[in-house]
Amino acid sequence: MMVQPSSFALSVHPTANPLVEPTSPALTADYKLTWRQRKLIVSDTADDHHAILLPFRHPNWLVSCLARSPVTLIKLDLDLGETRLKAWADACAQAQKPAYLRLRQHPHPPAQRYPRRWWLKRGLDWLAAAVLLILLSPLLLVLVGLIQVFSPGPILFKQWRVGARGKLFQIIKFRTMVVGAERLHHRVMHQQAGLHKLTDDPRITPLGRWMRKYSLDELPQLVNVLRGDMSLVGPRPWALYDAVRIRPELQPRLNALPGITGAWQVESRSHLRDLNLVNQCDLDYLHQWSLRRDLLLLLRTIPKVLTGFGAY
Repeated sequence: MMVQPSSFALSVHPTANPLVEPTSPALTADYKLTWRQRKLIVSDTADDHHAILLPFRHPNWLVSCLARSPVTLIKLDLDLGETRLKAWADACAQAQKPAYLRLRQHPHPPAQRYPRRWWLKRGLDWLAAAVLLILLSPLLLVLVGLIQVFSPGPILFKQWRVGARGKLFQIIKFRTMVVGAERLHHRVMHQQAGLHKLTDDPRITPLGRWMRKYSLDELPQLVNVLRGDMSLVGPRPWALYDAVRIRPELQPRLNALPGITGAWQVESRSHLRDLNLVNQCDLDYLHQWSLRRDLLLLLRTIPKVLTGFGAY
């Protein structure tokens, strides 16, 4: 009989057998696992001294356990840090289990304050994204060809981002950097305090710089809109390396549905890189949300894109 305790600590270590491929270093760590109503909560064991040692015998061990477990979703504490959050997100994706950040709820989000208007917004999102993908398909094919010729390697770039209610999803963009750029991220940023963006990022290819100037790399995000991960208009979709650095009192902002464009992208974009101020800008948008404001932001996005405002 399998007993499922409500909470226990787990310490995962790679096997000493040299014939078995070792696991990710991010998974050879201590975790506290808690079951609550078919949900698995994963947190750090920094303050827990009662870890149970379980040997890691195969790189797909965690994926197999998650896939066969009765849990319906996994919640991850932000205290796990970027590397471990990404490792768990990858494992959850392979096991086909949704992963969420464990966050305090944002008080009265637009979806609760104006449910009918919000569903209208989501319907318009889906319709507009479908129409735009059809209309822009020739341009998308041209961009695919340019990347293949001038920047050999993967066409698309995928990265974990934070979506509605803290759900982790993979954003889709055209690749604008050299292959393997993610591995150089922290070396290039040098512990930068604000948003992890550089005007002269050496990883960006010449073609990628041109695509970024006119936001052409973001066109595949229309697929994210169709999937329900994003909206056409909303707050910035935070990457994990930025999300883990947000102050605790501003973390409820991570519950919001992100957008391809929004108040920060239109009004400040790369000129405002203070992490706290960007989050405050997003919170102001959420407090003042309306369909009319979303339409105005969409209209204001067009000249910003055409002029390459604040893009790099």
